[in-house]
Amino acid sequence: MSAQDFLYLHVRDLPFFRGLLRAVESSYYQDLDLPSPLLDVGCGDGHFAQVTFGRPLDVGLDPWHEPIHEAKGRRVYRLLTEADGGAMPYPDAFFAAAISNSVLEHIPHVEAVLAETARVLQPGALFVFCVPNHQFERNLSVARTLDALGLKALAGAYRAFFQKISRHHHCDDPQTWSQRLEAAGFTVERWWHYFPPASLAVLEWGHYLGLPSLIWKKLTGRWNLTTVRWNFAPLLAFLRPFADDQPTDDGAYTFYIARKKSA
Repeated sequence: MSAQDFLYLHVRDLPFFRGLLRAVESSYYQDLDLPSPLLDVGCGDGHFAQVTFGRPLDVGLDPWHEPIHEAKGRRVYRLLTEADGGAMPYPDAFFAAAISNSVLEHIPHVEAVLAETARVLQPGALFVFCVPNHQFERNLSVARTLDALGLKALAGAYRAFFQKISRHHHCDDPQTWSQRLEAAGFTVERWWHYFPPASLAVLEWGHYLGLPSLIWKKLTGRWNLTTVRWNFAPLLAFLRPFADDQPTDDGAYTFYIARKKSA
């Protein structure tokens, strides 16, 4: 499936700024060998898995009641578990692979979740995930403008505000994540940064411009009035240049491919 298709499939069902980011991330899974049984750590409402993978996934885990019941309606997981990732109700070495897409940054006790993920994976199994990185705050467009104007304190306050509304607990560099993963029993095989400042600006401003979509979601349960493709043509034309999935040194997000150490 093309990146252009992913862009439409995400944007038709999500706020446009979130759909933009998810379209880029979906493209990264297409060439990965993720054998069954596969665990999705922090599966949410199942929309990402439904769009990204051409098959049902084995198990989705999430602690939030409402999203995981929405995932049940999508029928994209063979089994869903409502539980905390720091205390997974699965046997040791059960899963052959695990993913976690833009989830770990929201978890205060991320070390416990990494340790549990390692416990339930078979030796040599892949763990694939992505998170915002140490360049996220630095690249925020409003804060960069305030920096340029010499308003450093205001820029710092804005960065703290945006991290709070994004519910980010961890925006760390690869060295920090490598240390966490090593402590949990993983080795990092590859990582790359993606989503440059121009793309992040679209996501950033989308939080404000997308408020009408939030109101519509509260009223109807849907983000968009209609899902027919022609309705999204102007928006897709605008977003497409920002949906570049090429790695970039100044990217605000990082994609990791880790592997559980063999015994």
